[in-house]
This record gives sequence, structure tokens and C-alpha cells, in this order.
Amino acid sequence: MMPGPGSGRGERPVAQEGERLARAALCRIGEPGDEAMGRWLDALGPEEVWRALRDGRRLPEVSDARWAGLLLRAARTDPVRDLATAAACGARLVCPGDPEWPSQLDDLGPARPVALWVRGAPSARFLALRSVSLVGARACTDYGSHVATELAAGLGERGWTVVSGAAYGIDAAAHRGALATGGPTVAVLACGVDVCYPPRHRELLTRIAEQGLVIAELPPGDHPTRHRFLQRNRVLAALTRGTVVVEAAVRSGALVTARHARRLHRQVMGVPGPVCSAQSHGVHQLLRDGACLVTAADEITELTGAMGELAGQRPGPLLARDLLSEAGARVLEALPARGTAAPLREIAAGACTAEPDALARLHELRALGFVERLGEEWRLSAPPGRASAAHTTEIHG
Repeated sequence: MMPGPGSGRGERPVAQEGERLARAALCRIGEPGDEAMGRWLDALGPEEVWRALRDGRRLPEVSDARWAGLLLRAARTDPVRDLATAAACGARLVCPGDPEWPSQLDDLGPARPVALWVRGAPSARFLALRSVSLVGARACTDYGSHVATELAAGLGERGWTVVSGAAYGIDAAAHRGALATGGPTVAVLACGVDVCYPPRHRELLTRIAEQGLVIAELPPGDHPTRHRFLQRNRVLAALTRGTVVVEAAVRSGALVTARHARRLHRQVMGVPGPVCSAQSHGVHQLLRDGACLVTAADEITELTGAMGELAGQRPGPLLARDLLSEAGARVLEALPARGTAAPLREIAAGACTAEPDALARLHELRALGFVERLGEEWRLSAPPGRASAAHTTEIHG
């Protein structure tokens, strides 16, 4: 079970206008996951950090080259314009301390997002309360896509939010599975909320924003980079109660999300795949390292949900002979191989019971189609296709 929301920091008042402008500016100046920026915010507050950058007053723990780069970015930053651009595309800025802020993100410490740009009507805090990240390979197999869709649909039907990164492959399958059931889903982007990436997912991102949320740390207009994708994974892990990896090669970014989740004491889960599939090698390594194996939505909610949210039992197919009493099964097993008949005395001895009891069981077995009588002897019934088919036909429970 994950730590309580906001376990790392106390509650703060709702961000005021000056702080909101400062955080909007710092989203553009810093990079996601910048721990130096996080320490400046903790020590000085966002307004003072923004003021220092505008005035050129050197902040601690920064090299000359990086400080010069930060000043260049600060000179080009216009938070009022960014907030207006966000509002024009239906987005808003959510800051730490706001009622909508998902306080479990505070577990990231100094790597916590400066703020979140959010597009969509629901509350980010509310959707994150019962949420699971479903991540995996971009170049997924048909098997992986099917499993991700089924898991997401099952979670959506149970009222859980499916969180993913809107990428090709497993991410897209997870979002679509949740959307298909009318369940909430959240896309965490490595770019601005107004940037459609990947471009072919424009319609998908529109549907996500209509039924759930599109979230980003980066301000409007910013584009993804490899570093930003990697940093986005820490938000996927921190925002949710657990991370499920459906398919992943040994160097997959989905495994980065799983490692972040493990460091944050969230549940880490994996779906096994074919042992010969390179797209499952990373998941299998994750399972060997201690992740929980899951194959269905209720198994995920059992691990991440409240006490009592247990997965159902999944009995295998039931054979007709499984319904026999113990005594009847012993008598049936005492009959010789098919085609050979045996007298009552031999069958009773084989079943270790009295002859009258064996005879009673044989009559029951004959009524059920398991055996047939040949004068004073008994044998197994004819092959399937005749009356004996009952004892080999599967009855699915």
C-alpha cells in the first residue's frame, strides 16, 4: 500500500495569484525533476525564486553555465501569456496547496513538479485517489495490446482511474480500454498540454480530455525530449497507487516507471508474456526481482485497493468425474483399462471396499454413463461419441 497522500509535506493554503504566476514562470524556466529548483522553492518560495531569476541574483547549487542558461530562459518567460494560452485550450494551472493538487506527488520531495497544467473537467486529486498506471512497450504485440485493453476496461468498470502516457502501444491500448467502459483515464505528457504528441493520437487525446484528464509539467507549447520522457515516468509512478507493466523489453522506459514506483513504496506489478518474446523479457526480470504477477483487473485492485477488495477465485474447467463422490471415484479407478471387463470381486478389491458397496457404486456409474455391464462383469463405457461421453466432456463452471 502506498504512503498516505502528502506524507512528505504539510498542508499549505491555496496558491495566491503571485505564487501562481511565479510557478507558471518556473515551469518554463526549469526542467521536470530539477531537484535544485525544488530545494530553492522549499527554502525561498516560488515568488522569491522567480524574482531572483528576473533580477539576476545568483541562487545556490548551480554552475556558471547552468545559471547563464536559466537567466536566458527567464528573460524569455511570460507567465501571463502562458496562462492565457492554457486557458484558450481549456487548461488550468494546479499548484501545490490547491484543493485539486494530488498530494501524493509530494512524496517525490525536491523532485516534485513545480505545478501541473491540467486539461479536462474532473479534479486531478479526486481521480488520483483510486488510480493505477498501466505502462509498457510502444512496439507491443497483439497479445500485449489485448491484455492492456482488458485490464484497463476491468479497472474502469470497477471505478478505478487508468493512468498512462498516451504513447503508441500499451499506453494507447490502456487509455482506449478505459474509455470503452466509460471509466476515467489520465494521460501524463512529456510536453505541453496543448501539444499533440504523438501526432497520430490527436483524437485519442481529445477523448481523454473529454472523459478524464490530460496532465503535463511543461507549459503550453513545449515539446518532448528524451530526458522529459524519463522524468515523466516519476509522475506516473507517484500519482498512482501502483504501476502495472504489461510488456517491456529489457531497456524499456516502462521499467523506469516501475523503479520509481518501487522507490516510492507503491505496488509494482507485471503481466507475464511468452518466454520467447523479447517484449516480455523486461517484465519477466521485474517479476524475478519481486514484482507481483497479475493477470486480471481484480488482482490489481486486491493489491492496490482497500482492505477487502479481494480477487475472485478462478477454478479450472470441471470434469464430470470431479463431481463423483470419493467412494464412486475409487470404484471407477478400480476398473481395468478401456476394453477390458472385470468381475465385481476384483473391482471391490481394487477399490478396497465391500462387494455390495462396490455394486451400488457401479450402478450409479452406469446411470451416469461411465461404465457398462457385460453379464457378471463390468467395464468402462465405449469411447466418447456414445453414452460415455459424459465422463470426458468438460463442464465449465
